[in-house]
Amino acid sequence: MNHHEQVRRVSVVGNAGSGKSRLARRIASCLDVPYVELDAIHHLPGWEPIDPDQFLTRIETIASTDGWVIDGNYRTVVVDGPVWQRADTVVWLDLPRPTVMYQITIRTLRRIARREILWNGNREPLRNLWAWDPHKSIIRWAWTQHGKCQERFKLAMASPAFAHITFVRLSSRDEVDRWVRDLTE
Repeated sequence: MNHHEQVRRVSVVGNAGSGKSRLARRIASCLDVPYVELDAIHHLPGWEPIDPDQFLTRIETIASTDGWVIDGNYRTVVVDGPVWQRADTVVWLDLPRPTVMYQITIRTLRRIARREILWNGNREPLRNLWAWDPHKSIIRWAWTQHGKCQERFKLAMASPAFAHITFVRLSSRDEVDRWVRDLTE
């Protein structure tokens, strides 16, 4: 990408466990713009989801500002909503399934073992580690969503509706590091 000075509103998408949050923080730091984690807005205490209208309103307000890096895949506010309407760049973290599964498993085990507080006081429940339901187990979610994510973002990249967006598809940690390094130069 040659026009890094035009990179001001970045949407970072990809499967759960692909490293979106870490990458989004790095990009936000390079660009000196706010970092926004959609999970932190969406998940209220007790893992209750935010009211969809309130979610949309909050994200519209954030997306209307001059610069940001927004991390997350919530279709109603990202692909179909204000994030991609106003984004100049979408960074799609498309790592191989084995890499994603390794990362999500290690992250989940670490969060459970350390009783890490995530968003609004929520923690990963131990019982969800063995859940088969992808809506309860983030590991199972990552497995079932991998191909769906790839299909969704491949179609989006080809869509005339998103011709105003520069898409950057990163498929390895080396590509991620190289792209961020180029961004800072």
